[in-house]
Amino acid sequence: MRVLPAGDAALLVELADLAHTLALYRALRSEALPGVRELVPAACTLLVQFEPDEVSAQTLAAAVRARARLLDGAALTATTPATTVEIPVRYEGEDLAFVAEHLGISVQEVIARHTGAPWQAAFAGFAPGFVYLAGGHPCFANLPRRATPRTRVPAGSVALAGDFSAVYPTASPGGWQLIGTTDAAMWDLARAQPALVQPGMQVRFRRADAGHVAPAPQPTAKVHEQNMAPALDGQAPAAIEIVNAGLQTLVQDLGRHGCAGLGISPSGALDAPALRLANRLVGNAPDLPVLEAVLGGLALRARGRVTLAVAGADAPLTLRAADGAAWPVRSHAPLALDDGDVLTLGAPAAGVRSYVALRGGWRVAPVLGSCSRDTLAQLGPAPLRTGDVLGVGNAPPHACAAPQTPRPDLPRAGDTVVLDVLLGPRSDWFTPEAIALLQRQHWRVTPQSNRVGMRLAGDAPLARARHEELPSEGTASGALQVPASGQPVLFLADHPLTGGYPVIAVLARHHLALAAQIPVGCSLRFRVIAPFEEV
Repeated sequence: MRVLPAGDAALLVELADLAHTLALYRALRSEALPGVRELVPAACTLLVQFEPDEVSAQTLAAAVRARARLLDGAALTATTPATTVEIPVRYEGEDLAFVAEHLGISVQEVIARHTGAPWQAAFAGFAPGFVYLAGGHPCFANLPRRATPRTRVPAGSVALAGDFSAVYPTASPGGWQLIGTTDAAMWDLARAQPALVQPGMQVRFRRADAGHVAPAPQPTAKVHEQNMAPALDGQAPAAIEIVNAGLQTLVQDLGRHGCAGLGISPSGALDAPALRLANRLVGNAPDLPVLEAVLGGLALRARGRVTLAVAGADAPLTLRAADGAAWPVRSHAPLALDDGDVLTLGAPAAGVRSYVALRGGWRVAPVLGSCSRDTLAQLGPAPLRTGDVLGVGNAPPHACAAPQTPRPDLPRAGDTVVLDVLLGPRSDWFTPEAIALLQRQHWRVTPQSNRVGMRLAGDAPLARARHEELPSEGTASGALQVPASGQPVLFLADHPLTGGYPVIAVLARHHLALAAQIPVGCSLRFRVIAPFEEV
């Protein structure tokens, strides 16, 4: 067993196989270690995310090793009762011919082998309802991913990669080989149990014209109570009308923790300090939901008297009264609006994302314990649209005053931003020249960047020392994942829970908020602050 660093708030535990991984996962779930926030099992690894203020990486690694030594044969073979789910597939995927050619068999034989053996649902990851299916025919072992992942894989795509098969529950980026499509809803919040397939179940694929789907009952998801938003019950005396939703305005809080078993990452505000500050400025508890607006353009009309505050990006604010008079107002300060007043956020001079807090909170309903919108999972309150009206909540006042600290300097388009990173967990998959290039080269932030991650482009790619397929494993926010193209992706809050490309380094926690405010067109330089060493 190896314990590898995955930034300054996570460890990647490398184990012998899937059986050992799931056994350790079950052991750590049954008796949690102090400071552990989340466990993400994968093919041969277990990502252990922890709170550094509560436990050190070294102490946690020792405790994980001690727990692993207690595992016995019974723990390794423990399973849940298998329930079989049939999934009908139209075998017409874009990569079906490639898979057949790679395996040296016909397309019809690929289909026969994919449908001919049962698959075991091993672990969830990447997106809600995305479950890694192990087993199947041995010919599919070590099937390579695409050199460059697609920016959009359609919902219902049936795919192969590494030693696994899976179904993409929603449209999302992805690098697996697509062999077909299904109409089976892998994830549906309208159902009592949203996930069609859960770890421990058995899956059989069949050609779409050969029978019917037999969905199975699933266990209820568990969500940590501390992630539940404050109750906003009763009649609110005021509301906010969205006059202009801008480029993208989402409801965000501090995230949806405790849902890794469903394949759901925490998500949450990209600039968490700005969220907390905006709430404190209006007298809210610092973790209440806020509006996260990208690149300005958001305009809000008060229906009744309200108090707002805007923090984050350096964006000009204009207040227009009902009689037409208009004047500039300060950001990062409480703003009192009368009935009919309109507050407009202009284009930021620096930074990207602004956070709008409302005294009493926004009246929005949590989904699986959080009000955050996860753009990859398409989970949480829908993106705001022009004409929407949000009520004012009745969350009680919070006594914590806003800190009197200077606002950080935020990057402007064209700037070069230096970000601190810690090497690992897969730095040893890259050549020494690639490690040096990571730090020396300027990396351009491309327009394909979003809340899932920043797609970066450099003049020279990062070269690998190892070229075999990496089994899918858990990834942390701030991970620098490097696909076969050698051009890295910096994962942000809505990143996939697991991924199959090596992570060369992970952003330091103190620079996660800065990364959220870097505009497209900036250049990044990475500064290594911790070497790659086993813990």
